Amino acid sequence: MQNIYDARQRVKLTFLIVSVVLVAVFVYISNDLVKALSVEERNKMEIWAEATRELASENMDMNMDLILKVIQSNTSIPVIIADERDSINQYLNIQLPEENEEQFLYKKLKQFKENGNLIEIYLSGDAMQYLYYDDSILLKRLSYYPYIQLGVMLLFIVIAYFALISTKKAEQNKVWVGLSKETAHQLGTPISSLMAWMDLLELNGVDKELLTDMNKDVKRLSVIADRFSKIGSEPEKELVYVNEALQNATEYMRRRVSDKVIITTYMPNDAEGTMLCLPLFEWVIENLCKNAVDAMEGVGSIDVSLTTERQVIYIDVKDTGKGIARKNFKTVFNPGYTTKKRGWGLGLALVKRIIEEYHNGKIYVKESEIGKGTTFRIELKRIG
Repeated sequence: MQNIYDARQRVKLTFLIVSVVLVAVFVYISNDLVKALSVEERNKMEIWAEATRELASENMDMNMDLILKVIQSNTSIPVIIADERDSINQYLNIQLPEENEEQFLYKKLKQFKENGNLIEIYLSGDAMQYLYYDDSILLKRLSYYPYIQLGVMLLFIVIAYFALISTKKAEQNKVWVGLSKETAHQLGTPISSLMAWMDLLELNGVDKELLTDMNKDVKRLSVIADRFSKIGSEPEKELVYVNEALQNATEYMRRRVSDKVIITTYMPNDAEGTMLCLPLFEWVIENLCKNAVDAMEGVGSIDVSLTTERQVIYIDVKDTGKGIARKNFKTVFNPGYTTKKRGWGLGLALVKRIIEEYHNGKIYVKESEIGKGTTFRIELKRIG
């Protein structure tokens, strides 16, 4: 069977790749625009510097109106003109404070020098002036724009991604709950019929030993139907001794696996209690054991151990199966993830839901090694 989870992962990956490409394209275009405007301002400053040089010269043939028009056209680019000794001769488009104007101007001059925007103005003879300028307010705002745009787009991508995940999760939950309720409903009718037939067979004198075994199977079906009915609603919990629950669940599994699978339990002498929905908790242990049997291909050992530390109960289910790759430690719990040729990949997803949503606990892959086995750990709150 194709891994449904892998298909969903490909869709998510495609979405992220397309989003990153779009962000990169927009940022590139914005940066290119900023660079073009920066070059344009440089050209304007060179023309402005030439006009200043002409104005300082003694050329009588120059068009004074044109020169003045060029100089007056700069209304946005901050400019400081200084001589070789850094004496400021002229400044433009710089808003001065009410106090310490000279100190402020020299601080600006130092800042403009550090920016590297310099144009040399050659005057008559060996005299020179230096034009330092800063980016205009418009260019500064545009230079921040790509980063603002990047942040907005990344925020949009994150929101869209989580919205997509939430929508899919909500749909999965509806299908999950609907399937569970319908399964419980469908099982209810034949179970009731079987119970009636059992009573009829008993009245007709059928061997009681046979009826006892049949009764066990019918009761087992009732337990399964009851488990499915509890999915999707908050189950009722009661104080349960985990030792006994583990013993019952593992004993049930021992009777249903071959002699080639050895199931061993390790329990403390003191009873450890916690709030559990017992039918669902036993279902968790059975699922973990069944997965272990499948991973070992019907041959190996399963160790179920219980330990405590302060207010936490730890339950470890260790097998000698084929192991899980580290990259799949989390994905094994996703609906649809399966390595079997046949199967829906819902077992571990169901286990995670029961432990984390219904019992406020944790379940995770504690350790695993390819070819040697896997250990799943459950954490529950200890009471008492």
